Amino acid sequence: MPDSQPQPPPPPSSSPGPADPSSLLLCGARLTDGRTVDVRLGGGRIEAVGTAGSLAAGGTRACGTRVDLGGYLLLPAPADPHAHADTALSADAEGPVPYEPRDVQRRATEAALLQLGHGATAVRAHVRVGDVQGLGALEAVLQARRALRGLAELTTVAMPRVLTGVAGADGLAVLRDAVKMGASVVGGRPDLDPDPTGYVEAVLEVASEHGCPVDLHTDAGDPARLARLAAMAGGLRPGVTLSPCGDLGRLPNEVASRTADQLAAAGVAVVCLPQGGCGGVDRRGAAPVRLLRAAGVRVAAGSGALRDVSNPVGRGDPLEAAFLLASRYGLAPEDAYDTVSGSARAVLGLPEVRVEAGFPAELLAVRGDRLAGALSLAYSRVVVHRGRVVARTSAVREYCDSAASVELGLPRQGRGEVS
Repeated sequence: MPDSQPQPPPPPSSSPGPADPSSLLLCGARLTDGRTVDVRLGGGRIEAVGTAGSLAAGGTRACGTRVDLGGYLLLPAPADPHAHADTALSADAEGPVPYEPRDVQRRATEAALLQLGHGATAVRAHVRVGDVQGLGALEAVLQARRALRGLAELTTVAMPRVLTGVAGADGLAVLRDAVKMGASVVGGRPDLDPDPTGYVEAVLEVASEHGCPVDLHTDAGDPARLARLAAMAGGLRPGVTLSPCGDLGRLPNEVASRTADQLAAAGVAVVCLPQGGCGGVDRRGAAPVRLLRAAGVRVAAGSGALRDVSNPVGRGDPLEAAFLLASRYGLAPEDAYDTVSGSARAVLGLPEVRVEAGFPAELLAVRGDRLAGALSLAYSRVVVHRGRVVARTSAVREYCDSAASVELGLPRQGRGEVS
């Protein structure tokens, strides 16, 4: 288990934390189009974007608290559409994962804060319901959600195990109770049910009754089953998401392409897990993101397991997910980042974010001047949620004195001595 509890993020070093979250000026940030700008935030939204120095007239009283973002690239904040809050940070537990409500709430809260430090201001957490857990784990994650209000948005997916036959009657009742309790998404893993098609039908029925999105785990190795799911899900709003679909990339290309076309036509989104699998799937490996995107499927990327038995070294870092999609799966840096920002927010039903006036003030500043470099070495980060700085990570790399570095004028972040 971690050595210490998470602490509230410190305020920016350039000024005290904002007393009024509706007044904040981000100074000297670089945008992906190369411009250096000031950005004024108010009321949880971006009020104005202007050339550097143009919004600072009138002093601090006029423009509010200032945050110096010189040397930082300013981006729409990431979101994580696939996390597992109930099992997060449990890799070091002896024996079964502890499901005492207090343990689950603490782990879920710490996991969300870790992800917030990486930049994710919104997280969708899949939580098991029924069986031994009952509704206790869900209630604990909902408690964490309430405690995090104002720092990050945490939504929950109820995941029952079996929904068909005699054994599924209890699961279906628990699923309906979970939605009434506060789960905002209906999910689960149909592949584990004796009747996968019946499982999907039950999930879609509950989702339709309550107007909830659907988010299902599947390896996507059975194209006929996916075709049936696409046909059933086509008319459901607010939408259906599948993840992680790793086996789709192992199908013959012609079959995978036809399946991707069917998912696109039905409006089904796919969330891949490039950082590793999770407890809801048996195999690892990301979905064929380029094939899916070419077919018109909305593809987002999630973190999956965060240091549980499925992935003891999971980081829950959206920028690492984007880095892997760019470096391993051939996406352009802009497309890779979209999977953890714009597309991820769309999957979660959140409004679009651009660094333009009128858009939500959900922002991430990372040290660097180009997106590719930021994905490669994004150590220092400033996170803005609802118009205020909610997390800041500062990293300084220092080297011992070197005549070669001085002679060549190599960049140095720190000048202190290193023993």
